[in-house]
Amino acid sequence: MRTAEISRNTNETQVRVRLNLDGKGEAKLATGVPFLDHMLDQVARHGMIDLEVEAKGDLHIDAHHTVEDVGITLGQALAKAMGDKMGIRRYGHAYVPLDEALSRVVVDFSGRPGLEFHVPFTRAMIGEFDVDLTHEFFQGLVNHALITLHIDNLRGKNAHHQCETVFKAFGRALRMAAEPDPRAAGAVPSTKGTL
Repeated sequence: MRTAEISRNTNETQVRVRLNLDGKGEAKLATGVPFLDHMLDQVARHGMIDLEVEAKGDLHIDAHHTVEDVGITLGQALAKAMGDKMGIRRYGHAYVPLDEALSRVVVDFSGRPGLEFHVPFTRAMIGEFDVDLTHEFFQGLVNHALITLHIDNLRGKNAHHQCETVFKAFGRALRMAAEPDPRAAGAVPSTKGTL
């Protein structure tokens, strides 16, 4: 089983992430940021990842540090659970619609951090959630998971729908990229021989 548990403790946040890449899509989430919990539930459900996240942060200031540090810790857990990436598909992609919104996410377990984030949110807040934090979450995740990630919201009028399609598509793309490739068993999917 490809599992990991990572804790991150700073003066601003205390975060613990536990995940199983070969799970059933079950989630237990308590970040203190309800909308983030809702989005992480989409990743777990559509990525078929069992995911537990507990976070306590300086929410009396705002949600920035908590959301970013959850992304960082989840990225570290993904990197650990993936191990040497032997026999995986490496690349994954997904298009996900939700009513009028449509997003595309493409992931590469490249060993190199890179984020292309193109989401023209139609408003600045989704309830009490600042949409700018979506980018911060994925930047932290990419930097520590060492993946290349392209996120494009292709259309959408409702910011909640835009954001939800991004997280659902990320879960689906992640699932595809992390899947074992029966034709590549025992090999790293790279001409370099390492990722």
